[in-house]
Amino acid sequence: MTDYVLTCCSSADLSKERFDARNIKYLCFHFSLNGVEYPDDLGQTMPPAMLYERMLAGENSKTSQPSAGEYMEFFEKFLEEGLDILHVTLSTGISGAYNSAMVAADQVREKYPGRKVYVVDSLGASSGYGLIMETLADLRDKGKTIEELNDWLHRHRLNMHHWFFSTDLTFYIKGGRVSKTSGFLGNMLGICPLLNMDNFGRLIPREKVLGKKRVIRRTVEKMVENAVDGLDYAGKVFICQSECPEDAQLLADLVKEKFPKMRGEPEIFPIGATIGSHTGPGTVSLFFWGKKRND
Repeated sequence: MTDYVLTCCSSADLSKERFDARNIKYLCFHFSLNGVEYPDDLGQTMPPAMLYERMLAGENSKTSQPSAGEYMEFFEKFLEEGLDILHVTLSTGISGAYNSAMVAADQVREKYPGRKVYVVDSLGASSGYGLIMETLADLRDKGKTIEELNDWLHRHRLNMHHWFFSTDLTFYIKGGRVSKTSGFLGNMLGICPLLNMDNFGRLIPREKVLGKKRVIRRTVEKMVENAVDGLDYAGKVFICQSECPEDAQLLADLVKEKFPKMRGEPEIFPIGATIGSHTGPGTVSLFFWGKKRND
């Protein structure tokens, strides 16, 4: 039994059942459709399929992070139980959640001077952020202390690779990640952008790939180039997708073929409302441990 708790936000895009099974506690982000607010509670209030259906029908989706007050209330539940906290946030490259969590942490430290509250920027997102939490839970279960996990995460967070591709640029255009002209031509010609997260935790377009099959192969090639131990990679692999399960499964099958020593099968999760509100449907992401990201 540990004297600390691992916490994160729902934008880590694992399932509620997975978080519960690994004893990882999470705080919900928020999203709104046409001005009506909902919790991003891992699809319990609104399944991802319904969110994407409504987005495609023209409803405007916006997201918001928890406030400092929400973080304080969340943290205090554990501090009152006598538990220290290691909280990991969505990347500062795409969210201000870290700043809100830090404000809350400073305030609760004053109220509970005997307790430890660590807040760490994951520099990651979606199920890559989730794979970081999964790995921290593995280390916790091996007996690591909260100080050891805090140190480990600061040293290894940039070893988590995030590779995204999309077969529908509609919402990338809407969010300004792709210009209207490039997006129109891309959709017309079947160009699929391949993106990753840089060392500042920002989502960066890297390549334009013609066709779905080619972009899936190119995504796996990126894993071959960057994974720990190359084709002998023995870690876990997470994949997430927004209403394109067939594409995600094709990617998973190719990863299994290339990396026979990986730990278990690639696990596929839905992209939740916080990230999905910006990508829309048609996005697939691959996450694995690899060389340190340096650009």
